[in-house]
This record gives sequence, structure tokens and C-alpha cells, in this order.
Amino acid sequence: MPDRAARKRTRGRKAVFSVLAVVFCVIVGVAITAQVRTVGSDDVLDGMRQQDLLELLDQLNAIEAENRAEIEALEDTLAGIIASGSDGEAALEQALARRDALAVQSGIVAASGPGVVLIIRDPNNAVGAEVLLDQIQELRAAGAEAIQVTDSEGAGVRVGTSTWFTGPGGRVVAEGVELAAPYVVTAIGDPDTLAAALDIPGGALDTVARNGGRLTIEKRDEVVVDIVRELPGPIYARPGGP
Repeated sequence: MPDRAARKRTRGRKAVFSVLAVVFCVIVGVAITAQVRTVGSDDVLDGMRQQDLLELLDQLNAIEAENRAEIEALEDTLAGIIASGSDGEAALEQALARRDALAVQSGIVAASGPGVVLIIRDPNNAVGAEVLLDQIQELRAAGAEAIQVTDSEGAGVRVGTSTWFTGPGGRVVAEGVELAAPYVVTAIGDPDTLAAALDIPGGALDTVARNGGRLTIEKRDEVVVDIVRELPGPIYARPGGP
């Protein structure tokens, strides 16, 4: 009987460690690519205001800090389980919940919930990559948990920490996918908070208008973000020190 109980505890610990390993890999993968960037578009960055560039840098630094905090918290949890020698059922439940949350945030699973749908029309082909990036940054800052961008023909991308946009109005490309206006941005989060963040004076809505576009914001009780992405694995880095 004691041997059976011991084997059960051992299986419980192995399950905890397996789940924690998966969560750790997800966090490390996200941390390695923790940035939303425009690539191949120096002219776009040159055209941004200094304040916009500083805000973008602050947001990227905040993402990096959050990822580091996640890694430290996971390491503490693992150390606690090892030190206690318990079967870790509570820790297993916590790790599973965290795994699911990280899977949504990293974009490797579909998600649904309350949120907003943005429709960005560009009749003059003047809404470029930096304008779409501005919408996404505003949504993230307001607490959006999952975001995808699609176009009038059904092409699109799931926004992750490494998502990039490039190109001028009428020729916007997201991670190699060409997008045609109107653009549809779907975000999961508190609808009122997300809509209010986009509608502040000088914010995302005004940015679209200044570039000759029209932005419509729809608050919905249920939206679906169903584009998924593959989480890139590290090529050179590995967890832990030397």
C-alpha cells in the first residue's frame, strides 16, 4: 500500500514537472521574441514622432519585464514543489491554468470572448503599416488578450510578440502576408475599455483619420480570434545559466 501511494506521488510530481516544462518553454519562446516591430521600413520609423518612438520602446520594455517576471515566478513554483516533496496537485492546476493563458497570449490556440472589432477603410491608399501598428499597440495597452488582423479577402495574421508590419498605404504586409483594405482588427478584452482607449483625443481613431482612412469600432459580447501561429523555438538559447 505504501508503495502504491509513493508511486502515485511520483506520478503526480512528474505530471507537474511536465506541465511546468511546457509552460517554461512557452514563456522562454515568448521572451526571446518579445517585440512588435516594423521591418524593412526605415522610412516609416523616420516618419514617427519622437514621442511615439519613446512610447513604443516603453511598451517593448514592459513586455520584456513581464516575461522575465513570468520566468522567475515559474522557477519559484518549481523550486517550491521540489523542496516540499508533495504531489503538487494545487501547483499542477495552477500550472495548467497558466499554460492555457500563455497559449492564448502567444497565439498558438484559438480564443473567444467579449471584445471589439475594428474596421479600417482606406479609400485613398494612405493607411500604412505604422497606422495598423498604432491600433494594435493601443489595444494591447488597454488590456487586449488576443488580437488578429484580417483583410477583405480573408487573409490575415494572429498578432504575437514577434508580429511585424511593413509597407505604405495600399501595400501593407504583415509577416509576409499581403493585406488589402478594408482591414479588420479583432481583439478580445473588455469592450468598453478597448473602445475608450481607441477613442481618446489624438489616439488611434484620430491617427486613422489623419491618414485619410475611416475607423469603425464595434463592441461585441462575443468575438472569435481563430487564426493560430506556430511558436518559434530558440535556436541558440537554452534555459538556465552557464
